[in-house]
Amino acid sequence: MPPSPHVPDHGAVLGEVRKVRRAGVVRLRALDLPALAAAARELPPGDGESPGGPVEKVLRLAVSRMGGGTLQTAAEYSLGLAQGTRDWPPADRRRRAAQVYGVSVERFRKHHELMVLGQVAEQVVQLVGQSGTVTAAPPAPASDRMPDAHRALSVRVHHRTVPVMLHVHSVDLLRDIDVVVSPSNVYFALPAAYKSSVSATLRRAGAHRDPVGGLVEDRIDDELRGWTARHGVPGRAAQPGTVAVTSAGALGGQGIRRIYHVAVAIPRPETNDYDVRPADITRGVARVFALLAEEAARHDPPLRSVCLPLLGGGRGGLTPLESFGALWAAVEAELARGADWDIHFVVRRHARADLLERLLSSRED
Repeated sequence: MPPSPHVPDHGAVLGEVRKVRRAGVVRLRALDLPALAAAARELPPGDGESPGGPVEKVLRLAVSRMGGGTLQTAAEYSLGLAQGTRDWPPADRRRRAAQVYGVSVERFRKHHELMVLGQVAEQVVQLVGQSGTVTAAPPAPASDRMPDAHRALSVRVHHRTVPVMLHVHSVDLLRDIDVVVSPSNVYFALPAAYKSSVSATLRRAGAHRDPVGGLVEDRIDDELRGWTARHGVPGRAAQPGTVAVTSAGALGGQGIRRIYHVAVAIPRPETNDYDVRPADITRGVARVFALLAEEAARHDPPLRSVCLPLLGGGRGGLTPLESFGALWAAVEAELARGADWDIHFVVRRHARADLLERLLSSRED
């Protein structure tokens, strides 16, 4: 029986991946990369070497397993693995990776780059853990790929196992969930219904329309304006972490009963950007559960299920890992005290769903 592979430390691998990003693959042989070199030695022999040797080979294999899409493309440009980019200066590679996400170079550097490189490191660690059976299999034809849109997970929390449902689709496709959480800015001003954010999508889906699509009632926006008027905050900022409650409007026909709007985004003056602090997400989600406990018995049947998106992404700038860590802190605290809510998460991208599934499945008491 072959010996178990030595799985490298994720932090050490990430540090070396960041070195590669700065230097580029054309200078790999001049870099001190012990963790990546050790990872390369653990992998089975392949069909030839990469131009930069074993370390480049393991990086290319890791990136090839990232699921495609913007995440993989940004990783390829960041490291100089995309065709024709081996000798690009680091600034040019970063600029091109930023364009993949449609953000400024500075925003990419601060908010996206660490997430992208962290996922490269994660794939390296997984490759070593799976060594002996690792292959860079070609992707299946598109007609053969049917990724799961709903993933039922079992998560260990405080000496018990709780079910968690992970939805991988747009938030307006949810069905039969009592409370859907929606991110908001501290002014509780909803974005235009034609935009693509979670809150805009819920506003659009909750509106009542006539048979030819004309707007009859912008129910969620109307109710949210009414909530701010009743609570004395119209036109001024609420405290981050405040939660406003509305009905689900037309989404009631899909079994959605309430929308909890969590104020987490603080607008930056004279810009289109926001600041989101993880502590405000944790505080806001804790308030969601407090309101759910207050409201549950007032409804027939009682409210029981809640679905959370990754708050603070988009223009909020948090990585999926940062967002999930902040909201899971509140979810875990609620479950640890014995609460038996039905917990759901919703994301649109399968790469993000894969990350959440790994994080939840790896939990131990």
